[in-house]
Amino acid sequence: MSFKDLGLSDALLKAVEEKGYTTPSPIQQKAIPHILQGKDMLASAQTGTGKTAGFTLPVLQILSETKHPKYRPLRALVLTPTRELAAQVHENVQEYSKYLDIRSAVVFGGVKAASQIRTLRQGVDVLVATPGRLLDLHDQKAVSFKRIDILILDEADRMLDMGFVRDINKLISFMPTKRQNLMFSATFSKDIKKLAAGILRNPVSVEAAPQNTTAERVVQKVYRVDKGKKTNLVIDLIKEGSWSQVLMFTRTKHGANKLTENLVKAGITAAAIHGNKNQGARTKALANFKSNAIRVLVATDIAARGLDIPLLPHVINFELPNVPEDYVHRIGRTGRAGAAGEAISLVCSEETEYQKEIEKLLKEKLKTDTIEGYEPLDKTPPKRAATQSKGSFGNKKKTASQGNKPKRKSRFKGGKPENTSGRGRTGGSKKKR
Repeated sequence: MSFKDLGLSDALLKAVEEKGYTTPSPIQQKAIPHILQGKDMLASAQTGTGKTAGFTLPVLQILSETKHPKYRPLRALVLTPTRELAAQVHENVQEYSKYLDIRSAVVFGGVKAASQIRTLRQGVDVLVATPGRLLDLHDQKAVSFKRIDILILDEADRMLDMGFVRDINKLISFMPTKRQNLMFSATFSKDIKKLAAGILRNPVSVEAAPQNTTAERVVQKVYRVDKGKKTNLVIDLIKEGSWSQVLMFTRTKHGANKLTENLVKAGITAAAIHGNKNQGARTKALANFKSNAIRVLVATDIAARGLDIPLLPHVINFELPNVPEDYVHRIGRTGRAGAAGEAISLVCSEETEYQKEIEKLLKEKLKTDTIEGYEPLDKTPPKRAATQSKGSFGNKKKTASQGNKPKRKSRFKGGKPENTSGRGRTGGSKKKR
């Protein structure tokens, strides 16, 4: 099957050809025809399979085939959970609409709103946005949703994790009830299905790959490592392997900063990207990484869904994530679009439970080895009590035998994990989006 067989216009086919795409991916083959028919959709696809083009291409075609008023009201809205993902989606929109009379824009927090307001008031057909900043702009009457024909929720499961449900519902309340709705998610969890039931109308369900699977061409390795020797190990791996592009994940912002400092001291160019970094620093770090100006990008999980680096060869989990599903999204940054990749996880004795939860999710055992000189010296801690909620194995339920024992301090030091939950306002201050 070719892109032409999907019914796309010559203008879109020309843009796709210039991108180097020849054959549509499974999610594109399944999603594009339904979207062109105007159907609502709930779609799940393995990360890195081209789902952005799966909704962008047909939406652009629908918009280009319908007349629009001269003042160009907003007609298609894409909501994403993170700034990086919003920027990436907008970049794709611009590339695919190259030969169409379509105006697009992107808005997110972390930058001044004045320029965004000026752009919106000039007229925009397609807008990509994060929920928090979009609500702020609507409150300032800088954007209207009265003419929206198509609403797309990208990475809907991540938006649920980050506590954006209230924002999403409020935004939808300002839109016309008659519109096409598309929801893309990595999983079809109960919460996603509940959200979908309130938004989608008689949707078709599309699933291009089993949920929580990892790309077939990603080689996954686990090294059991002493906690205090992790930094020296990654330095040796990068230097001895002459690795030029490595995406590394930590659980905390403090940990990301500390690891970056140690890499730089060892003569390895690196930068950190997380929620405490201003948008200018985040954009610069990502651009330098993509252009190979730096060898290592150290990120927290807030960046796992929004980074699209073509042919990224190496991902390292310096620390395993708190939530097992995040492991899938982390290593999904490599092995994209059929390319080969390697994902390495450094697991100290304190993290063995995390590894078991990940293996349970993947339904497979991860190949685990040790490296001479870096073996863990401490013993594996005893198995802990049942978790409070799926994937949150840092918060334990009280058992009858525990009584009123004082709460144990977190075994992990180095700062709190990056906050990805909550409404977006905590203690009266705005959350960085």
